[in-house]
Amino acid sequence: MLLEHAMVYGDYKGIPRQQVHEALKAGTDVVLRIDVQGAAYIKQLMPEAISIFVAAETEACLVQRLAARKTEDLDKLAVRVATARAEVARVHEFDYVVVNGTGQLEHCVEQVAGIISAEKASVKRRFAVLQAASDSL
Repeated sequence: MLLEHAMVYGDYKGIPRQQVHEALKAGTDVVLRIDVQGAAYIKQLMPEAISIFVAAETEACLVQRLAARKTEDLDKLAVRVATARAEVARVHEFDYVVVNGTGQLEHCVEQVAGIISAEKASVKRRFAVLQAASDSL
């Protein structure tokens, strides 16, 4: 029933398959907020999927943000930072990277929206969609 799932920071997380399928069938853009393992799995299932790695500007900034939230004890904070460090090492697996700078959420959102717009206008992507449609006839 899930498109992908994983244990993330001690909790199971997953993306319902039917919701994604229905949205794609309706021609709606689907944005998934998933970790690097989930992104790799989605790329295997749907090679045409576009992946965007969203990162803090530095590890120190990430630590500051997480500590300021006061939602985790020091041990859990250390696990999150170690996980983030390992995930950043896999950024080369993504199509794009967007830096979510401190206090710059609007700019980050604009960049992601720009990537989506550019991908919709991509000749390569449009040709693939047309080719898939003609193959199904």
